[in-house]
Amino acid sequence: MLEPVQLAPLIKVILDQYRLPPEGTHGVSHWARVYENGQRLAALSGADADVVALFAIFHDACRVNESHDDGHGLRGAILAEQMRNDIPLADPSFELLLEACRWHTDGILFADTTVQTCWDADRLDLPRVGIPIHKSRLCTPEARTDNCIVWATRRAEERISPSFVAQFWLPS
Repeated sequence: MLEPVQLAPLIKVILDQYRLPPEGTHGVSHWARVYENGQRLAALSGADADVVALFAIFHDACRVNESHDDGHGLRGAILAEQMRNDIPLADPSFELLLEACRWHTDGILFADTTVQTCWDADRLDLPRVGIPIHKSRLCTPEARTDNCIVWATRRAEERISPSFVAQFWLPS
């Protein structure tokens, strides 16, 4: 499993091109909660934890605004392709990362378990922008549990920023 410190060099490159404030709604604290949501789900679902970790930092990396932004997932996938030599994934796993980024905003429910876990990790953070979590919009049984939804909702609504954000993920 890729740890936050291992992602720091990639995040530095991502932040160098990031157009929004790193502390914004779709910035590093969101990425970190998606990372934690995803790692928690991956441990239960059997998803590829490295793909899920990388999804957390690429899925919103190319947003141009904090509201509706068509195409930002595709742009995140393109950025990952441009950084391919720095991403420690075998080709089949890398393809899952690209798929998860490209389609994460389309409301799709059916895909590979790893892709589903990526999408759920992001959807579990929707309460940060006032959107409640609906079980019917989650892909995995692990994400649809009441315990998971309550845990994620609290963290999202309180905008809890995991401790590693300041240590590894914010520009110095």
